[in-house]
Amino acid sequence: MGKKDNGKASKGDSDKNRDSRKKLDDELYEETLFELQAELVKLQQWVVAKGERIIIVFEGRDAAGKGGVIKRITERVSPRIFRVVALPAPTDREKTQLYLQRYIAHFPAAGEIVLFDRSWYNRAGVERVMDFCTEDEYRHFLHGCPRFEQGLIDEGIRLFKYWFEISDEVQRKRMQARINDPRKTWKLSPMDLKSRRRWYDYSRARDDMFAATDTAQAPWYVVMADDKRRARLNCITHLLNQIPYETVDEKKVELAERDKKKAFDDSATLASRNIVPERF
Repeated sequence: MGKKDNGKASKGDSDKNRDSRKKLDDELYEETLFELQAELVKLQQWVVAKGERIIIVFEGRDAAGKGGVIKRITERVSPRIFRVVALPAPTDREKTQLYLQRYIAHFPAAGEIVLFDRSWYNRAGVERVMDFCTEDEYRHFLHGCPRFEQGLIDEGIRLFKYWFEISDEVQRKRMQARINDPRKTWKLSPMDLKSRRRWYDYSRARDDMFAATDTAQAPWYVVMADDKRRARLNCITHLLNQIPYETVDEKKVELAERDKKKAFDDSATLASRNIVPERF
């Protein structure tokens, strides 16, 4: 995938410069996404062949586009290798477990990549801002999280953490679009609406989370996501550049011919079945 990068934005990459850029050309976007998705297939084959275990955490502002990048990562690979975990609110039973217990249950085995659409960092974000946890629980989490993640790395798991950041105005527009579009209303939860009012509380929670958990072993990578398409391409490119995967040699696939020894008119047997009307 070319040169490795250090995950840092250049000094000249200011908000003003991002806002003034032209819309990403459709053809360029599709061609680049095609190439990246082909690389993700190579990554998949390497992960299976080497028995790798990878965890990718996606966090960020509400409506920042986390789901969009996860969709583009997973739409051309096997769901048995790339597993998406998006946990609902904990049940009464889960609330009595160790906090990290229900997340650990979804961790990868050899040859798997797990993408967390929200993760154990709920405690540092929504739980803290909305008072769903006590101050002691919150402090305990921030203190223990780096050690927990270091333990994962020591066990050979590759851990990547992405934070998707958008501006106040872009979040407002995206949330309003969800209200107006019947296909998107399911994306807008009561918690999302509350997050609009508490923008600065979430900003402080984000900064405190970074201060405690942005470590050399498990750093946070911030994706500037006002432009969804650029954010997708930037995130996937960055992820691929962090993993030393190689092309795995595989036998050439050859399409077999049908065995006609037991041939019959198999389409005729469908005539008496309930066929969906062809209206298009």
